Amino acid sequence: MSELRRQFARRLKELRQQKGMTQEELAQATGLSISFIRSIEQAIYAPSFESLEIISRAFNVDVKEMFEFNL
Repeated sequence: MSELRRQFARRLKELRQQKGMTQEELAQATGLSISFIRSIEQAIYAPSFESLEIISRAFNVDVKEMFEFNL
């Protein structure tokens, strides 16, 4: 598993919690499955570009903000 994937997983969880959302609420807001959201946060899967755009819209942030972390 790559360090980038781990860092992104932590950042996604951080943003979700900052927005006061549960994994279920994020799944509902994005139309993505809860198991997919959970898998991203556990660094099992990396999201596609399309999924990144969908998630960033649900958070009301630019996609680049989702990658604001230090490797």
